[in-house]
Amino acid sequence: MSEESSYTPDTVWQWKSKNGGKFANINRPIAGATHEKVLARGEHDLQLHSLATPNGVKVTIMLEELLELGLTKAEYDAYLINIGEGDQFGSEFVDINPNSKIPALLDHSTTPATRVFESGSILFYLAEKFSALLPSDPAKRTECMSWLFWQMGSAPYLGGGFGHFYSYAPEKFEYCIDRFAMEAKRQLDVLDRHLADNQYMAGDEYSIADIAIYPWYGILVIGELYNAQEFLDVKSYSNVMRWAKSIEARPAVQRGSRVNKTWGDEALQMAERHSSKDFL
Repeated sequence: MSEESSYTPDTVWQWKSKNGGKFANINRPIAGATHEKVLARGEHDLQLHSLATPNGVKVTIMLEELLELGLTKAEYDAYLINIGEGDQFGSEFVDINPNSKIPALLDHSTTPATRVFESGSILFYLAEKFSALLPSDPAKRTECMSWLFWQMGSAPYLGGGFGHFYSYAPEKFEYCIDRFAMEAKRQLDVLDRHLADNQYMAGDEYSIADIAIYPWYGILVIGELYNAQEFLDVKSYSNVMRWAKSIEARPAVQRGSRVNKTWGDEALQMAERHSSKDFL
């Protein structure tokens, strides 16, 4: 009998805090703050507290794209939330996002300030606020929103499923990796078939749907996520690859990918960002 099949769940689940694996020290079965911590506040209306994970990068790319369009009121201050150290459980961060996940945004242009959490919600909020990167045509707008929500529902299978068991879990289990690899490839096929007839996710117009999907699936096929490009045979998804490389080349995407990043090439790191001049 294999180790996998010998496990029998307890009648009532018990939290074993040292259950191994990357990020095990920050996962817990309860919500709420663990400590008091005041968040920094910069001079701009938009205050972002985040980390350059795929979900975090969505928002910094969005903000940089807005600035690329000349929308100067999209200037923002970005502060690092180190999830490995538990910053997401600080009291003021939890006040912005009771779910203790990055990214989290405070918009001080309103009184009181507007809190926005969940990456898809932040993208939509900013798109509406600045009337940008969201199609005005009803059919294209609906298509954009469908793909935005597709990403929200699909990425947990890629990240928490495939990525976790392929890259982060302390042990390799064939059943888990096989199950989620199959789903990851199915999702890539969904994208590849759609992009065969469309330049971008909502047709010929770059939008928040592309910004949401690229940091997960685009980065995956380019080879910067989970080091799984050979395992998943990503080169076979030629339409996704074409789309991903076109987005990777955008200056705003390159800038946004650096913000709140503290690993990799030091020239591509920017723990905090307070002005467009930071990129000079």
